[in-house]
Amino acid sequence: MKRDPIKSRTAFRKALAGWFAAHGKDYPWRRTTDPYAVLVSEVMLQQTQIATVLGRGYYSRFMDGFPDVETLAVADDERLLKVWEGLGYYRRARMLRDTARAVLERHGGVFPQDWDGLLALPGIGRYTAGAVRAFAFDLPGAVVDGNVARVLARLMDFRDAVDAAAGKVRLAEWAERLEDPAAPRVHNSALMELGQTHCRPGQPDCAGCPVSGFCLAADPTTLPVKAKRVTVTEVDEHALWCRDRRGRLLVACDDGGRRTGLWRLPVRAAAETADWPVVMERSHAITRYRVRLKVHAVPGTVKPFSGEAWKSMAELAALPMSAPFRKVVEEMSAGNENPV
Repeated sequence: MKRDPIKSRTAFRKALAGWFAAHGKDYPWRRTTDPYAVLVSEVMLQQTQIATVLGRGYYSRFMDGFPDVETLAVADDERLLKVWEGLGYYRRARMLRDTARAVLERHGGVFPQDWDGLLALPGIGRYTAGAVRAFAFDLPGAVVDGNVARVLARLMDFRDAVDAAAGKVRLAEWAERLEDPAAPRVHNSALMELGQTHCRPGQPDCAGCPVSGFCLAADPTTLPVKAKRVTVTEVDEHALWCRDRRGRLLVACDDGGRRTGLWRLPVRAAAETADWPVVMERSHAITRYRVRLKVHAVPGTVKPFSGEAWKSMAELAALPMSAPFRKVVEEMSAGNENPV
């Protein structure tokens, strides 16, 4: 007989916490109660997998470069974006800097603990505020990320869309009622990890789940239900590969949109590049777009547009560049192609 996790929440919390004490993973942000370090980890993990953040050294590199709000608040764009390079969604890095500045200006460098104070900081929404409260201050936060939403939907056999407004409200209510007020840090960490390990997408490991006796789902493989269906739009981007006789590469610095402050190869309209050979083609995803990047070898000389400049490979190595263009530059350079 399955027990309702809400009605039996004391037993549910105990079973979950016991499992986590024995099997919880050792992440660097779990070794600290510094709200700044917690915030950095949470912002990095938005739209990025843990394996990427840890395996490629993004978290440690960022914390080494900007160990506190004081150092981050005064960071210039070039240095900030270089440390963030490869993570994508670069506005997250700038938002972190805005938050650091606000903490210094409004709170003397000390993070607020209350909901209102946290939510008033730039870029801090309900989820991030809850995470800082729970993981840094061990205060109730009822953190609901994608993993927790999946766990809650299965626990409660919730068959409405979890990404609809009403669904989000219901999940938040259940998260608050289930949360252990005596140990928010442990409870929220354990619930998130349960979704990463046992209550996985698709086929969950119900046999090994420490709270399977509290799961009301008749068929957990069909949950959660999602309403949104993202339509992927295919787009082409035409870039130039042009080096001068000194071996310098023509590049451009974006001054608007999602790539502001990042260097890249110059781009041109399809009509301008129609007669130039494609020497490399790569595809990458950006939110709801699938971008096919076509790199054209430029015969002859090109007059740089505003914002474009000739840079040596050594100079480029020190500049922030979006991952798709960085890969192209590295691969093309390794091919030892001849400069124009």
